[in-house]
Amino acid sequence: MNRPYALDLEVSDWETWLKEQGYPSYIAGQIRNWLFVKNCHDPQSFSNLAKSLRTCLESEFRFELLTIDTCLKSQDGSEKFLLTTHDGLFTEMVLMPSDNRVTLCISSQVGCKMGCTFCQTGKMGFKRNLSRGEILAQLILANQRLAELGESRKVSNIVFMGMGEPLDNFDEVVASCQTMIHPKAFGLSKHRVTVSTSGLVPEIRRLGKEAPVRLAISLHSADDERRSRLMPVNRKYPLAVLKQALLEYPCPSRHGITFEYVMIKGENDSILHAKRLVKFVHGLKAKVNLIPMNHFPGNPMSTADKEEIFAFQKYLTERSIPAPVRYSRGQDISGACGQLAAKRQEEIHMDPRVLRRTRKLAERPKASPFSVL
Repeated sequence: MNRPYALDLEVSDWETWLKEQGYPSYIAGQIRNWLFVKNCHDPQSFSNLAKSLRTCLESEFRFELLTIDTCLKSQDGSEKFLLTTHDGLFTEMVLMPSDNRVTLCISSQVGCKMGCTFCQTGKMGFKRNLSRGEILAQLILANQRLAELGESRKVSNIVFMGMGEPLDNFDEVVASCQTMIHPKAFGLSKHRVTVSTSGLVPEIRRLGKEAPVRLAISLHSADDERRSRLMPVNRKYPLAVLKQALLEYPCPSRHGITFEYVMIKGENDSILHAKRLVKFVHGLKAKVNLIPMNHFPGNPMSTADKEEIFAFQKYLTERSIPAPVRYSRGQDISGACGQLAAKRQEEIHMDPRVLRRTRKLAERPKASPFSVL
């Protein structure tokens, strides 16, 4: 029997189950308090619940978190965790403490379907979506890690910029966001949870109605032909369609929309490209994060020269568009923007396509020594 995962259940799910077992519905809040506030995942330790109920919970549900396969530490203080799901798949998260915040880069899928040419995750292929509980488990593990390090702080900022396209896993991502910002769960500020998307327009419209979190757009080019080559999603939702959805998006005027723009040498780094970008963001309250491209094995593209990046930045800022240059953290552990591909230390320098084939071979059932040849 495949037992439900406790972290996947909403309050209403717990209330229904408790009613079926003959228990009062208010216990649903107590169970979620143990899971998300007290950070306890052993039902036998839920001391304010009847022993019979604790035993029933233990037998009916799975409570384990994702398993940490590997933790790689960067010279800049960030840490990348290779995590194993209950069915043996790999995903990753990156914990990035700094002086004034603790940011967690979280994954929403195992692999990715989008196929962006500058991103290593897309070279892995796609396995499956993560459930809301598996997404929340990353936040729980990150807070546990901070406690192990003697930190009094917890994660303060979440960015859905890890493996996967968050809006391709819309329901689970939105449900996890709602738990993150719920005052009786993690209690994070809605302005400190950011969902990044490559541009799935129908889901962007839904997100604006269902989850009051911040929106980031992986843009990388304001030219349809070039963006379609870099990001296949643009063929389905071209820039004009994306722009209309963003104009209608109900973002707080104080924050606006963040655009991620990976700077690729000879591809999108000229002043002509900057002019097109200015035209695209006109009418939007926008900030553009300029991200020097992070190389990964097997990718022939390289980062733009510093001179081109700063000239591009200057052009934007002179037109009142904030454009900070964001040098990604965790580059030495393959944990930077566009580098996540579920790798162990010894696999960092492997082409992700080679790694994928290697793991597929390892997953094949071995022939019995008694097989007839």
